[in-house]
Amino acid sequence: MAFEKITEKSSLYDNLDSMSPSEIVKCMNQEDRKAAEAVGNALPQISELVERLVPRMKEGGRLFYIGAGTSGRLGVLDASEIPPTFGMPATTVIGLIAGGDHALRNPVEGAEDDTEQGWKDLLAHNINDKDTLVGIAASGTTPYVIGALREARKNGVLTASIACNPSSPMAEEAEIAIEIIVGPEFVTGSSRMKAGTAQKMTLNMISTAAMIGLGRVKGNRMINMQLSNAKLVDRGTRMIVDSLGIPYDQAQQLLLLHGSVAEVMKKFPKE
Repeated sequence: MAFEKITEKSSLYDNLDSMSPSEIVKCMNQEDRKAAEAVGNALPQISELVERLVPRMKEGGRLFYIGAGTSGRLGVLDASEIPPTFGMPATTVIGLIAGGDHALRNPVEGAEDDTEQGWKDLLAHNINDKDTLVGIAASGTTPYVIGALREARKNGVLTASIACNPSSPMAEEAEIAIEIIVGPEFVTGSSRMKAGTAQKMTLNMISTAAMIGLGRVKGNRMINMQLSNAKLVDRGTRMIVDSLGIPYDQAQQLLLLHGSVAEVMKKFPKE
């Protein structure tokens, strides 16, 4: 039986060019609601990945995302938000996209069709058996990602996949197959829509749960965030005020002196 791409099936809606703006956004909203439900159906696999990922990261392992087009961009986006949000080095979570950084803003013809390049890109980062690789592809058929997962698994890397089609070729290459089946897109085949939304939700879960497991969150606060702007300095200051019960100005002085909420809390533990 040939592999069937649900992501390429015809939209449930027709004559989109005849719809009013209000009709378009209403129908899109109806479809977008399916993304959260689809992610919910994959929670056991997402949880398994996090449970296996965190111990590896505690031993110095890294998390890699790899993808092409929208999927690749989403992986790079999630990786890029780890340092400012959780204060981890930029080398802890790494996002790779077919065609390199140029492909973040521009299409790179044929880049995703190269079965060998994904693994080459990973080797440039000295990927090893402590690391974890998550392949992202809405279709589940991207050669760049499939080849990378295949070689990574051969070399002892923990592998997972995020696809929006069931039983995809990419899923066959991964130890943990995360399948978020959102159905046909509002615009036929445009997987930047529901599929992209579901992928982003899944990546949020993976990276956030991993960072919590690594102790980068206290209670519900991101105490290791980088103090890169006035808003974040204010947020950190208020965390210290709440924790230590001291005046705002004093809390801000401590924060700027020690560089993070986490460091202040280490030096002045709440009794």
